[in-house]
Amino acid sequence: MKNLLLTFAIVLCFNFLSAQNYNFGKISKDELQEKYHSKDSASSAAILYRNEDISFFLSTNEGFMQERKVHERIKIYNKDGFDWATKKIYLYQGTGQRETVNGLKGFSYNLVDGKIEKDKLKSDGKFEEDYSEFTKINSFTLPNVKEGTVIEYEYTVKSPRISIDDIIFQFSIPVNKLEVSIATPEYYVYKKQTNFKAKFTPNITETFKNTSIPFEYRINIIEVNEDNIPAIRSEAYAGSINNYRSKMAMELTATLNNMKVLNKTYSTTWEAVSNTIYDSDNFGGQLGKFSIYKDDLEAVLAGIDDDFEKAAAVEKLVKSKVKWNGRYGVYTQNGIRSAYKEGEGNDADINLMLVSMLRSQGVNANPVVVSTRNNGIPLFPTYDGFNYVICGVQSGDAYLLIDATEEYSTNNVLPQRVLNWQGRLIENNKVSRWISVQPNKKSLESSMLNVTINDDFSVSGKVAQHLTDYLAYFHRNKYAALTTEDHIKSLEKDKGDIEISELTIENTDDITQPIKVSYEYELMDGIDEVGDKLYFSPLLFLAIKENPFKLEEREYPIDFVIPFTDKFMVNIMIPDGYDVESLPKSEALEFKDSNVGFSYLIQQNGKYLQLKAQLDILNPLILPEDYKAFKAFYSKIVEKQAEQVVLTKV
Repeated sequence: MKNLLLTFAIVLCFNFLSAQNYNFGKISKDELQEKYHSKDSASSAAILYRNEDISFFLSTNEGFMQERKVHERIKIYNKDGFDWATKKIYLYQGTGQRETVNGLKGFSYNLVDGKIEKDKLKSDGKFEEDYSEFTKINSFTLPNVKEGTVIEYEYTVKSPRISIDDIIFQFSIPVNKLEVSIATPEYYVYKKQTNFKAKFTPNITETFKNTSIPFEYRINIIEVNEDNIPAIRSEAYAGSINNYRSKMAMELTATLNNMKVLNKTYSTTWEAVSNTIYDSDNFGGQLGKFSIYKDDLEAVLAGIDDDFEKAAAVEKLVKSKVKWNGRYGVYTQNGIRSAYKEGEGNDADINLMLVSMLRSQGVNANPVVVSTRNNGIPLFPTYDGFNYVICGVQSGDAYLLIDATEEYSTNNVLPQRVLNWQGRLIENNKVSRWISVQPNKKSLESSMLNVTINDDFSVSGKVAQHLTDYLAYFHRNKYAALTTEDHIKSLEKDKGDIEISELTIENTDDITQPIKVSYEYELMDGIDEVGDKLYFSPLLFLAIKENPFKLEEREYPIDFVIPFTDKFMVNIMIPDGYDVESLPKSEALEFKDSNVGFSYLIQQNGKYLQLKAQLDILNPLILPEDYKAFKAFYSKIVEKQAEQVVLTKV
């Protein structure tokens, strides 16, 4: 009977999918009545249908023009899915290559008293904004979106560009039906590359057809037709999920002339990409001397001979003069002269300025182009593979990497967005090479906890913390803008019934020094009294309460970003009238050739209990095949920190 019912359900599902009408506006009551996704009940929304059609048409005045048509239908299940009602379209606005949006229309559909009601996208739901010098954003928000709404829209982007943007197959919500068609004239030769890190790869077919409009030539066609594509979701400590998204890049490798003979090759190497970048007036052309900063530079470098000390002084000068506008790019937006004068610029304005200043003083400084974490790791040599630039300084065999866009970044402590495997150091238009941008030095957080057990079994004492390198940088970014009151509230969060006072922080503004934090505390619920015994975890509120790695299986690596050491030293005064009945067992744990280690040493020393615990992450990347073993290992750490001291009343 169960098998019969299952078969019946499958047949009904198949018939529903088969009968589904994806024509624009043909929304069904079944779609509106659906309360959750049948294959992913946790999803806040689902793409019911997505069609992306890319083709080229011949314009008398412009030659071949690209058209990218998008038709999308999305089901909103709950409030967490409301963001899907807003769409942003990024449009390139280079000289002579202005992209436009045409034919935009959209509707929201709701079921009201058993009838389908629709609301049209109007002008007050459409917006334009400048994103960067060469990019603007057209965005729109569908009206009257509620839990249960189905939204639908379509638009066409017309572009004179022959480069094709990445084709996205996978989103943070499931896709019921995906249709993609890419039709390119034989005069443009592309190489396709899917993301080898993705868990889902669609079936891709390639065919061709002939056309005689307005003359005879062949069209190459790539097609994807997939059902039930799973969502890609962030996992704890996964880094940029975009690195694992299913997508396809289309690299233009060559163009042919009207005789179908090679006209120009675009197939390239990283050396060629680097050389081309350097040759730009907005990159290599910005690295000469500029008189606008000459006097300021001489003043801050007076009496400094060491190259690394010069780099630190120049970094401080640049930060004081120019603020980052939040925009990315390997090319300057305003140019060094204008950025220095106006006090604002993108990452290239700021960091190429740093290179220019240092080179003017004879320092071996070079730009390093990188792909940020949210941009992913480039799949092959391409001019779009890099989207950011930092400064590299070399003295002998030693390197400093500097990004002057942020107040609290410093030498070899870069913003987290930059820590993406490797960058390309470009000396000139002939010499370039790869260098690692991953930190290889462990950052340290050391916490000392003094504990006094009071007569009412509350606990009080003092905490002193010492943070270095990246952990100091993260702390400054998190807390520097907070008031003392808000900082205390943040420290008290998730620590039980605790009251923190006398908070002091040293070296917040001196980024060359470790952060030092100290505070006093009173904890009301740290001790359990049962009869004549006292039970407590010696790490109290500093212990890890639960394992953040909860999934049974994991698709993506665990990425702790940086190597680090987390060290605890705890001194507990044994209260008068009590003896130690039992202590947790001292233990050392190791994972994967000592890439991760945890030690726990506790002992009694007269009237004190002394605990030393330490977590070391040497390799911050844990691969998916090691996930189950690491999850079990981390569970042991959590369990160890939860083990209790038992004191008995004498």
